[in-house]
Amino acid sequence: MFSTTHTDELIAFIESNRPAPTKVLQEIYDAFDTSKMMEGVRYYTGDSDINRKQIFKYVDDVKVVDSEATNKKIVSGFHKNLVDQKTAYLVGEPMVFGSRSDNANQLELLTEIIGERWEDTLPELIKGASNKGVEWLHPFVNEEGEFDYMIISGAQFIPIYDYSKRKRLAVGIRFYPSGDVIKLEVWTDEEVTFFEMVNSKIVLDADVELNPAPHFTDAESVNGKSWGKVPFIKFANNDEELSDLHFYKSEIDSYDELVSDAQNTLNDMQTVIMALTGYEGEDLGGFLTNLRRYKAIKLEAGEGTGVNPITIDVPVDAYKMQSDLLKENIFAFGQGVNPSPDIIGNAPSGVALENLYSLLDMKASILERKFNLALREFMWFIQEYCSLANKGDFDYRDVSFTFNKMLLTNEAEIIQMANNSVGIISNETIRENHPWVKDAVQEQERLKRERDEFDANLPPLDDFDAKDGE
Repeated sequence: MFSTTHTDELIAFIESNRPAPTKVLQEIYDAFDTSKMMEGVRYYTGDSDINRKQIFKYVDDVKVVDSEATNKKIVSGFHKNLVDQKTAYLVGEPMVFGSRSDNANQLELLTEIIGERWEDTLPELIKGASNKGVEWLHPFVNEEGEFDYMIISGAQFIPIYDYSKRKRLAVGIRFYPSGDVIKLEVWTDEEVTFFEMVNSKIVLDADVELNPAPHFTDAESVNGKSWGKVPFIKFANNDEELSDLHFYKSEIDSYDELVSDAQNTLNDMQTVIMALTGYEGEDLGGFLTNLRRYKAIKLEAGEGTGVNPITIDVPVDAYKMQSDLLKENIFAFGQGVNPSPDIIGNAPSGVALENLYSLLDMKASILERKFNLALREFMWFIQEYCSLANKGDFDYRDVSFTFNKMLLTNEAEIIQMANNSVGIISNETIRENHPWVKDAVQEQERLKRERDEFDANLPPLDDFDAKDGE
């Protein structure tokens, strides 16, 4: 990472209302290391280190790449499975916003502002943070004067913190490729300055008319406005802001190498190796030519001559034992759930499932805690927008967040427990915890509607009285 001196220097320029010097900006940009972030992305997309494996040989005592050697490169894909598993566990069902004061109007306003796109944005934030350690959300006011937001990759945003004020985000540097140049945006509490990098040199962006510019303008696009904060929200994966891959990369690499080497061995076994004894004919090249052309070779008469095929014994048990051990470690260190039927079983009990999901739940809970802090800050920006745009009252502290975790359950066991609980706890509580009920309020309305329809189809009581008198 860049030095504290560069950070302090940049903050000093910002606080004195002077534009950031391009030299300091260049040094900070050059020092920003995204290699670990992109490593997580690579492994997620199936590009692990096994794809870079080379096999060498010695030619005249010089080590060179053996381009003719069998070199299978088998990618396991464990990292993608673990990240997708965590994402589905947390937001396989949409996250629910609530109101601590039961303010239905506020929840309607929130739904109207963030729209249905949020249900797709949150999983992408979780996936991005799991791959890179951190992902960023940028709230802004678009050209139509409406509240909007977009994900900014953790590999395209440099945070500058002021540690004298409890690690406040003082400056945010966003950068992204645009054609042959790199665009850079330096965001502060009040404004944004636009730069571009041309031929490895950073200069002010000549294409931007107003530079620096306010964060956004009012509804009439006349008066410049600012959030009063750097408008980027950090969604961290954990306290250390490390990728999930960090904790099990070496196990995945060992597994990929083991499986690839095993496949190399199996492929090479298809070529028969001949042991020549007492052969004084041509060189080995001539031997192989005669063998392919005539399906036979001529040997000089003599004692101790012959051709014998050599077979290779593959240590199958050793391969399997080691691969099983590595797979077990990947799920253990990755804090995931091994979906193998041998692990889950046919009908595991609730206690067994809780134990099976304990590591995944612990990992997900760490991310959930970090995301709750970020979501609270996101609500703050919505509150500011509602105030500036006269959208109505919105209290960011009143909103609650609930992640509907998707835990595999033994439904028969839960239904039996629900039946046994009738009369002990309320029907509403039983309904909320029934495995087939997604929305308890909607289910109660359905029950009422069915009862009303049943009562409406009953014959009048007079009909019963008439029948009794017959």
